Parts: sequence; structure tokens; C-alpha cells
Amino acid sequence: MSTSTGFSLGIVGAGQFAGQFSKLFAAHPGVSAVYVTDVLAERAEALAASQGLAGTFASFDEMLAGEVDAVAIFTQRWTHGPLVVQALRAGKHVYSAVPMAISVEEIAAIIDAVRETGLTYMMGETSYYNPAAVYARQRHSEGAFGRIFYAEGDYVHDMDLGFYEAYQYSGGPEWKRTASYPPMLYPTHSVGGVIGAIGGHAVSVSCIGVRDGRGDGVFDRDVSMFDNDFSNATALFELAGGGSMRINEFRRVGYPSHLRESRFRYFGTEGSFEQLVGSAVWQDKEGFTDVSRLVESAATLDPDDPSLANVAPALRDAFVSGLAPVHDAGRLPEEFRGLPNGHEGSHHFLADDFVRAVTDGMLPPVNAWEAARYTLPGIIAHQSALAGGERLAIPDFGDAPAGGPGAREEAPPAALPGGSRR
Repeated sequence: MSTSTGFSLGIVGAGQFAGQFSKLFAAHPGVSAVYVTDVLAERAEALAASQGLAGTFASFDEMLAGEVDAVAIFTQRWTHGPLVVQALRAGKHVYSAVPMAISVEEIAAIIDAVRETGLTYMMGETSYYNPAAVYARQRHSEGAFGRIFYAEGDYVHDMDLGFYEAYQYSGGPEWKRTASYPPMLYPTHSVGGVIGAIGGHAVSVSCIGVRDGRGDGVFDRDVSMFDNDFSNATALFELAGGGSMRINEFRRVGYPSHLRESRFRYFGTEGSFEQLVGSAVWQDKEGFTDVSRLVESAATLDPDDPSLANVAPALRDAFVSGLAPVHDAGRLPEEFRGLPNGHEGSHHFLADDFVRAVTDGMLPPVNAWEAARYTLPGIIAHQSALAGGERLAIPDFGDAPAGGPGAREEAPPAALPGGSRR
């Protein structure tokens, strides 16, 4: 239901995460109306009522048959690939929560659909906007690292710190079947902060999986719908052009995940950057500088909060919007000021970049080709772990085409491993 003031958008999946983004999309001046659908109709109706959204659809198919211009998919993580392709083929722009998909074939199908339809696809990867990744991207663009030859990304989210409840909410009575989701099939919060900062892509991987020992029916192959018993995994990737990247995906770990889930390190020939749960340091051959304050996201405050009275104007927007000083708060819509943010200030940028991409017909930062480079490494890493750490090649779908979301030019289908094509 397009209007002269923006495009209409349908939220797919009314779970715990979707409501944060429906509020942002509804507030954005580039969006005219927000609708919602869920397989549990009462959840869709409750979300629409609580936020004053435009309405609900009885099903995903009904939403696609309607006049919404775009959809934002917030369904369970292993369902994204087919839903994205269905929406693109129905003529809708697509924002998708992570991961992009769970197989090479699903990723190839998304890239084909984006190329052939010319529609916008964006994966909502938070780590691209993580303050540490933003800082590293800036220093890399300045040449301060020299040649980056090694980087690390960790997604350390213990099951005891929120994941049990999340899976119980989304998975119903048989939630343990889904809670065993393989860690390396959810790699984008770690890989995205590395590749999103330094560019390039992974070309091979060796991964070691750690079999779970809790014995509570989660990460139990007899229960798991994914036949998975890995709760932790560590992968070493070879990067194109030389260098390496180490990625950790941990679900059983003594670490305060609620304070910082994703953390990053980058080492170059001239400089390096390291982040821990409560600090961050820039280092070169002469010494080090504590840059913790630059990459620490602020709590979201009301613009009139007394604590802001003595805050410098240049930093006030960051505190009002839950951003870090390294973020470019000035590029965000005024309507976002004071609205809830999340994942270290990334939510506002995610929503705004998708709306900008649809409105302007430009590629979003985490487009289909970039999303593939954040997702595919984990898919192949899981295969390596199942093979006892065997080093495996990682396929690549190339750079995004110039000229817009799909470039709309004639092109062959996306290549699959081994040189075959869909």
C-alpha cells in the first residue's frame, strides 16, 4: 500500500525480537504503514494492538498476496531461506533477521532471486554496526592497521543467559528439539564483525566442535531436529588474499553474555585493536591507547534526562539513542531519538539502512552477496566439525553487482560448490 510518503511493510513473525523493529519501522518517515502476521494469530493481533500498527494478515501467503511493498522476516532461524525466496518472487523487498539461510543451495536461491527481480534484500546483521566493527572499519579505511593478516570474532552467548527462555517461547512444548541449533549455523554475529570491518571473504576452514555434556536434553542428538550435539565450536578460516580469521561460537561458556555477546580483535602489520567484555585498546609499535569510551554504547535516555545536562552536544545524540560515540548519530531520522535500541546501538542503523535501500534503489551494506560471505563460512565450518576438523573449501558468490539491488542485468545462476549451477 504505497503512498507518496513511503512504502508499506509487513512484519513476519511476532515474537520477542520483532516488536523492537516494528516500532522502529513504524516511526521511520520512509514507511507509510506496518502490518504483521504470525502462525499464532493472537501474537500478531497483540503486537498490532500494543503498537498501533496498521493491521494484521491471517498468513504469510495472504500478506504476500496483499499490497505491502516489503516484508521483514523474524521467524525461526532455519526458516529464513525459503521464506525470503518466496517473498522476493512475490515482488516484495525483504529484510531478514539472521542467519541468511542454512545451506549453500538456499543462499544461491536468494542471490538468484535478488538478481532476477532487482528487489532489495538486506540481512539484519547487528555486528556490521557493532561499535568495535565501526571503529575498526574507520581505522582500516585510514590505513592505520597496515595489512590486516589476522582477526578474531567471538559470539559468546551462554544458553543459561536468555537462550533457554527464547527457545521455550518460540519452540513450544518440543522446544528442546530446536534449542540444539548448531552454533556454526548462526555465525553472522562473529563473522560479520570481522568481514564487515576488513572486507574480503573466507576461502577454507577447519573447525572443531565440542560435544555437550550438560545432559538436559538440549544438544542431544536423540532429541535434536538438527542431529546436533555441538554446543561450542571454534573455526580457523583462510582468507582470500592471505591471512586468517578465527571464529568462536560458544553456547556453554562462563562469560557475562548479557554485558557483551560479540567481541572482536584485528591485527595488522602497523596497528591492532583488541576488545574484551569491558575494555578496548588500540595498539601500534609505539604504545597503546584505551579507546573503550569510543566503542561503548550508551543506555537509551530520554532527551530531557537531567544526567545529560553537562554532556557535550556532540555526544548527546548517542546517549539519547543508545549509541556509541563512534556511531554517526546524525545520519539517523529524528523520529528515532529516544526510541529503544539494541545490540550495542545497531537496531536504529539496521532499520534506517533498509528503508534507505528500498527508497533509493541502492544496495544496503549487508546485501545478499555480503550476507552470503557472513553466513557461508559457518555452514561449511559445521560440515568440517562433523568431519573431525577436515579442512574444507568455502564457495563464494562474488561481489555484489554495481547498479542497484540486483543490477537487473542478465547473469547466470549462482554457482554451487564444484562448479555446478542451479
